Amino acid sequence: MGRRFGPLRSLDYPRGPPHPTQTMPHAPETFVHLHNHNEYSLLDGASRTPDMVARAAELEMPAIGMTDHGVMYGAIHFYKACKDAGIKPIIGCEVYVAPRSRLMREGRVDRDPNHLTLLAANHDGYLNLMRLCTVGQMEGMYYKPRIDKEILAEHSTGLIALSGCLQGEAASRIVDGDVDGARESVAAYRDIFGKDRFLLEVQRHGIDRQTEVNGVLARFGKEFGLRLCATNDLHYVHRHDSEAHDVLLCLQTGARFNDPNRWRFSTQENYLKTTAEMIEAFADMPEALASTLEVADQVELKLSLGATLLPPFDVPDGLTPDQYLRQLVLKGLDWRFGTPASAAKERAEQELAVIGQTGYASYFLIVWDFYNFARQNGIVVGPGRGSAAGSLVSYCLGITNIDPLQHGLIFERFLNIDRVSMPDIDCDFSVEGREKVIRYVSEKYGADRVAQIITFTTMASKAAIRDVGRVLEVPLRDTDRLAKLVPVWQGRSKTLEDTIKEVPEFREAYESSEEAKRLVDVARTLEGVSRNVSTHAAGVVIAPEPLVRYTPLQYGPGREAVITQYDMKAVGDIGLLKIDFLGLQNLDIIATCVRLIKEQRDIEIDLEHLPFDDAKTYELISLGDTHGVFQLEGAGMRRMLMDMRPQSFEDVSAAIALFRPGPMVNIPAFIARKQGREPIEYMHERLEPILRETYGVMIYQEQVMMAARELAGFTMSEADILRAAMGKKDKAKMAKLRTKFIEGTVERGIPKATAEALFDGIAKFAEYGFNRAHSAAYAVISYQTAYLKANYPIEYMTALLIHMEGSADRVATAIVDCRLRGIDVLAPDINHSRADFSMSDGRILFGLAAIKNVGSHAVESIVALRDTDGPFKSLEDLCERTSAIQDVNRRVLEALVQSGASDSLGERARLIAALDHAVSRAERARRDRESGQTSLLDMVGSPEAQADDYGLTIDVAP
Repeated sequence: MGRRFGPLRSLDYPRGPPHPTQTMPHAPETFVHLHNHNEYSLLDGASRTPDMVARAAELEMPAIGMTDHGVMYGAIHFYKACKDAGIKPIIGCEVYVAPRSRLMREGRVDRDPNHLTLLAANHDGYLNLMRLCTVGQMEGMYYKPRIDKEILAEHSTGLIALSGCLQGEAASRIVDGDVDGARESVAAYRDIFGKDRFLLEVQRHGIDRQTEVNGVLARFGKEFGLRLCATNDLHYVHRHDSEAHDVLLCLQTGARFNDPNRWRFSTQENYLKTTAEMIEAFADMPEALASTLEVADQVELKLSLGATLLPPFDVPDGLTPDQYLRQLVLKGLDWRFGTPASAAKERAEQELAVIGQTGYASYFLIVWDFYNFARQNGIVVGPGRGSAAGSLVSYCLGITNIDPLQHGLIFERFLNIDRVSMPDIDCDFSVEGREKVIRYVSEKYGADRVAQIITFTTMASKAAIRDVGRVLEVPLRDTDRLAKLVPVWQGRSKTLEDTIKEVPEFREAYESSEEAKRLVDVARTLEGVSRNVSTHAAGVVIAPEPLVRYTPLQYGPGREAVITQYDMKAVGDIGLLKIDFLGLQNLDIIATCVRLIKEQRDIEIDLEHLPFDDAKTYELISLGDTHGVFQLEGAGMRRMLMDMRPQSFEDVSAAIALFRPGPMVNIPAFIARKQGREPIEYMHERLEPILRETYGVMIYQEQVMMAARELAGFTMSEADILRAAMGKKDKAKMAKLRTKFIEGTVERGIPKATAEALFDGIAKFAEYGFNRAHSAAYAVISYQTAYLKANYPIEYMTALLIHMEGSADRVATAIVDCRLRGIDVLAPDINHSRADFSMSDGRILFGLAAIKNVGSHAVESIVALRDTDGPFKSLEDLCERTSAIQDVNRRVLEALVQSGASDSLGERARLIAALDHAVSRAERARRDRESGQTSLLDMVGSPEAQADDYGLTIDVAP
């Protein structure tokens, strides 16, 4: 759908009802929609996968297809949704076929590809479909991701092809009156796919052109012995969704709904029709309906999801991955503990046993290897992230840098034998080092096996209201009012459905205003629909074989990196190893600060052995003096810290866990109990050892697990399942586990009524519980940054400013913080400042690169010139010496003068007035030098220069 055609030319075939290729007196009892677009046909498909599949299941259709435009973004989600609904998934793609070669990009002829509907009949077809979608994106992109007949012929095995909509090659040629050309197209595709796997696609949406096209295609079917196949080119689920789809097209094109000239579908028929509706539409073509069932029967695709697809890791000869991992862990025990205590040895053995049973030894070795590379190459690594910080094996390998035994962290929160999915080891590196680590991984395992992961921006409720309001031209004040009424819960906007139920003012507007009702109804249809793609901030996938065997690929925005077409969830469902490589700027700040301390004071800071009882650090935190301190710098957080007055590392960890949507409800009780204003109470005396350090308040997920073990005798694996069920409010799982919990608690001598109350109380806390391993690991960075700021304030603030360049607001805030601390920040100076902020005699020099409109390349060139040839003596000297530097133009020089960086060369107003003259003279001198000429003025010196070598008294004639 989509392209507008002119009036039909006369055709070689007379108009009239088509002749069926087979005799079939009766229409089939059911029907299969094969040509369908969902939200992953971005800003074109208005149907969400779950809704589309649910509707097909409701209509008792045995199967349904998915054929998004040129991509396979939603294939795995679609496959799983169909399996859950008990209908057959048919994975496909409506590909764009270049009229010539996919490699040709010349004007309109190559910008206007034809459509072809491809369906994967089996696993070979699925593999070929992924290859074709990859080729289209990475080789054939020219406005659209195009393939061509050459590559199609190479990868046609296992694929079923339908000739396409009105933009299919045969149909478009028929519309243009080129029936012979259409015949050639049909013959070409028949030769590529064979008679059994190429069908002629017919559609009926009430468009005259379709009647003409269908008639010719029916005759071609008889001529070539090909089947007709009826489709409805679905773009939305219900007929009443057509308006929402129309709005979506407006968002795609930037048009307003009432614009008579905007692009739109010409009918409202592109929805998931019932079998009866399709039979009525194709009453004269029952064989075209029957073909959909035949195609569905041809499809025998079964995907193996949930496997563990780890790349092989090279281990020393004679060793298995498990044996090599054990060797490394035993060495790590000695490294971390000297002579390790029996508790550490026992914990390591327990973890290694679980890792062996789950088959993840190679996973740990892969992560250990690139962490080892990072450390050997001076790349700063974080102390850990997420539940992996609860692993002693990770600690012994140097993957994490927080002792799980010391901090009471639980391995089973990270990995246990009952865990279904692969655990996540999320990795923090300095921003400067992250790309180096990813490049190392790519080179080690193969560039064709490593890629970053796609992510999708979806229309949340507030954004949907604003977008739809703009398209429908609802007054901005009304749209804004509705959007602001949508509540935010745990950092996310509530759904419009929930908002109507929970917000009386919103519900009143919805029920009393036709305009508001229309806006909200359309927004509800589009809410959650994917809008555009980007590259996941951290996700990287590593495969055991070329990635195109597991996921189609494409370039990310800007064509800078190869990314998967499957998102993080789908990649995980496939079983591929996905790792978060996060660039954390705070690690760059820490590294820069440590370097400055060494340069300025000749003191080596050992970050891994900082004292966790430093009084200055806790004083700074308790005063809320935490601007620039990791995780602790927000205004609300600072207020909480001043109330809480943390005095230990555990307090800092608790603060990080508490100050989040949801857990915030526990802040008043935690602080009141900590300060002694409220008695510390426990739900049961057996919970005191578990909750003592958090004053009886259950704030960590790990405390939920330990409570289940202590009270009900759960294993830690069972306790983790309970923790997850409570956190997600999974009522079905919680009901089963509640019975088990109560029975176990009663067996341990606690009355049933008390056991029931304990379960309900724990469930209430668990809803807001935070991962202790994550908060403890991040508390390490918080403490490190607070320690450096408290003990080495000038070096820390300099490092902070260096890494804030480019953010004027953050630089300004940091400078205010410096002044409050009595640290002078000097204005930029062309003869003293470096490119970055720097230190001089206990003061901070403003960095030249932080000046707006200057740029780092220009500054680096200027500083290098100054360091080589000495300070700049005048404005003319500056202009003349930099005239040959391409990056230093008039705009740069003007920014330097106006910012005050050139004040040492003369009065600012006079410098500004003289700038044009100085730039022109310097440019003239440069051209003369390049041509080998020297002017008389250059030989004797200009009158202006004689009057004032520093440009102080230059008077420019009006």
